[in-house]
Amino acid sequence: MRTEGEDGKICQVSETSSGNLSNRLNWLRAGVLGANDGIVSTAGLVFGVAGATTNTNSIIIAGLAGLVAGALSMAGGEYVSVSSQRDTELSATRKTQQDFNADPALKRQELAESFVAKGISTELADQVVAGLSDKDVEQYSIDALGIDAEAPVSPWVAARASMLSFTIGSLIPLLAMVFTPADFRLSATIAAVITALFITGYTAAKLSGVSVVKPILRNVVVGFAAMNITYLVGMGVDALVPG
Repeated sequence: MRTEGEDGKICQVSETSSGNLSNRLNWLRAGVLGANDGIVSTAGLVFGVAGATTNTNSIIIAGLAGLVAGALSMAGGEYVSVSSQRDTELSATRKTQQDFNADPALKRQELAESFVAKGISTELADQVVAGLSDKDVEQYSIDALGIDAEAPVSPWVAARASMLSFTIGSLIPLLAMVFTPADFRLSATIAAVITALFITGYTAAKLSGVSVVKPILRNVVVGFAAMNITYLVGMGVDALVPG
C-alpha cells in the first residue's frame, strides 16, 4: 500500500512478504492436515485387518492398498478443488479488469473509499489514489478480492503436496504394524500413532495460533477411537464370516 511519508511524498509499502508468508503457512497447515488424515485412516485400516487376522501379508496388502487409494484420492480431490478455485480467481480477475477498463474513474473512487474505510483521511486517500498509476489501481482492485497475483494457486502443486503428506502420514502406522513382532504389534502401532498425532496436533495448533491442548486431545482421541472401532469391526467380521 502507498501512504504519505514525513516529507509529504507518496511512498509505497510492500505487502508481498506478509502475503507470501501467509501462503506458506496455509500450505504447511494443509500438509499437516493431510499427514493427519493419512495417520488416522491407515491406522484404522490396518487395525481393522489386524482384528480379523494376524497374517502379516494381509496387513501389508491392505495397508498399501489403503495408502495408495487414499493418496490418490487426496491428490485428485485437491487438484479438482484448487482448479475450481483457480478458475474462479481468473474469472474474477478478468471481470475486475473489464470493469476498470469500462470506468477507471469509478474504480479510483472505490479504491479511495476503501482506504477511508480503513481509517485513512479522505484527503490523504484521494492523494494516494491520485498518485497511483492505472496499473496499480487495477492491481489493488484485484488484491481486494483476496487473490495473490504474485503466487497463483497451482493445482498440480496442491495435488503433489496432498499426496506426499498423506503418504508420509500413512507410513507411520503401516510400518509400525508390519515391522514389529506380532506380540507387540498393536501396542507399538498405538504408541507410534499417538506420538504422530500429538506432533501433528501440536503443529497445527501452533500454525493456527491457538492453544495446543484441545487440538492435541482431539487428534489423539479421534485416532484412538478409529483404531479401536475398526479393530472391533475386524474381530466381528472374522467371527461372523466363515473361514
